[in-house]
Amino acid sequence: MTDQTPHGTPSFAHVEIEMRGSAAIIRLNRPEVRNAINDQMRQELIAAFDWADRTADVRAVILTGSGKGFCSGGDIGGMRARLDAPQDEVAFNGWTRQKQTHRGISVIHGCSKPVIAALNGAAFGLGLDMAMACDFIVASQGAKMSMSFLKRGLVSDGGGMYFLPRRVGLSRAKELILTGRVVETDEALAIGLVDRVVAPDALLPACVAWAADLTQGTPAAVALTKAILDKSFESSDEEVFALGRQAQAICYTTKGHRDAVEAFLEKAGPST
Repeated sequence: MTDQTPHGTPSFAHVEIEMRGSAAIIRLNRPEVRNAINDQMRQELIAAFDWADRTADVRAVILTGSGKGFCSGGDIGGMRARLDAPQDEVAFNGWTRQKQTHRGISVIHGCSKPVIAALNGAAFGLGLDMAMACDFIVASQGAKMSMSFLKRGLVSDGGGMYFLPRRVGLSRAKELILTGRVVETDEALAIGLVDRVVAPDALLPACVAWAADLTQGTPAAVALTKAILDKSFESSDEEVFALGRQAQAICYTTKGHRDAVEAFLEKAGPST
């Protein structure tokens, strides 16, 4: 599953990795089912993000889909198999699968590098949850989004009930989840569900350019800043200050900080 390509990136059956500059494009690759997530793709996605997180040459990650859609959600075939299991195994099997679903969301949200979701088409259910686990969402014009879980008799299981209120506010999040209605790009941009909307042929170039803008800081400073910001809504001001002190102490020891200070002083010239 993880044979190395000539370029040193791992190779998978249902997930592709492409490097553009210092950005790793992780592409869901089951276009025949609009990139619905099955167990194998979930494991491959986890492995792909683990690789990107530990690879120094990767400074940012772009998550997108193959074909006409970003991700249509969980694989319906997997749902049928789950329902066909013996009754006394359904709950435990579901609990076990949920652990893997949550691990998949965690590697996206917890990545130490900026992660941009590039919505090349529909993002429904778990697909939208995955997009919201990213730091930023860029949608191509015409992409559609839906929190479609209740239409399947389910609740949002991929972090949507955590991420969506933080993007659009609690009342609007409840409305979008309880109705499961489809949101188009203009509305998504207006309510903050997505951050930018671009023409379809400009989607990946725009994301790669934004990734370059987001990674001008040193890797340590970027990773520590992102980790603290991700905790800021749940933390007190004193807790955030404490985390900042610890992070700054780490930054003081890095070569990147030393080089940046020396470059600034060199450019500024001798002080008077």
